[in-house]
Amino acid sequence: MSSENKEEILHENEENKAQDVQQADAESQSDAVEIEDSEDELAKYKADLEKEKDKFLRLFAEFENYKRRTSKERVEMFKTAGQEVMQAMLPVLDDFDRAMTEIQKAKDKNLQKGVELISNKLRETLKAKGLKQMEVKTGDAFDADLHEAITQIPAPKDSLKGKIVDVVENGYQLGEKIIRYPKVVVGQ
Repeated sequence: MSSENKEEILHENEENKAQDVQQADAESQSDAVEIEDSEDELAKYKADLEKEKDKFLRLFAEFENYKRRTSKERVEMFKTAGQEVMQAMLPVLDDFDRAMTEIQKAKDKNLQKGVELISNKLRETLKAKGLKQMEVKTGDAFDADLHEAITQIPAPKDSLKGKIVDVVENGYQLGEKIIRYPKVVVGQ
């Protein structure tokens, strides 16, 4: 081989190496751009994932609150439905009280026992459902939170001033809630 050929081959090798280096630089730059793009994409996906997680947690909490609220509303509905029925029965109890007062004046004891039996049966049934009569009697202190004053009259005795003189209508509670306040006359 001649020296010219050797030089030519060396020159070609150097050119090939330069091209390889340039090609490698171009590839590494394109790889760097791809890596940068991938990192940007990954960051975007991570941000989207966090948004979706947050949305999921909020929806889950909202659903849990919804379940709790509807459960509570259902319990309240059953209580108020029972309350309406009980309130509708109160005039019947008042009528039984008036009937018992009048029947005691009559001489027919069998009639009195029959009405008393029906009255007691009704009262026991309502009591089993949570209805209880409020205990209010003459001489009790008047409390605006527990009693409804329908009128005030001069107190027959000094000891009855500011106290209950007469109970006009009984009050009732359903559980701990007052569904009808006792109607009373208060002494001045």
